[in-house]
Amino acid sequence: MRLLFVCIEEARELGRQAASGRCPHCEGKVVAIDIESKWKFCCLPIAYIDKRKYFCTLCSRRLVLYDYC
Repeated sequence: MRLLFVCIEEARELGRQAASGRCPHCEGKVVAIDIESKWKFCCLPIAYIDKRKYFCTLCSRRLVLYDYC
């Protein structure tokens, strides 16, 4: 017997703000976007996750911030 589980992710943008630094690919400005993700299992919410993602305004690449210790 196989079971099929259906999970749905809904995301919405909470806000945008300018971030410091420049894109390493095109030297464009960087913007920080706050995103709220909601995971649902059969229409029941199971998780809420807030994330901050960084994007270049010129080339639209997603940038990853590495934290060195």
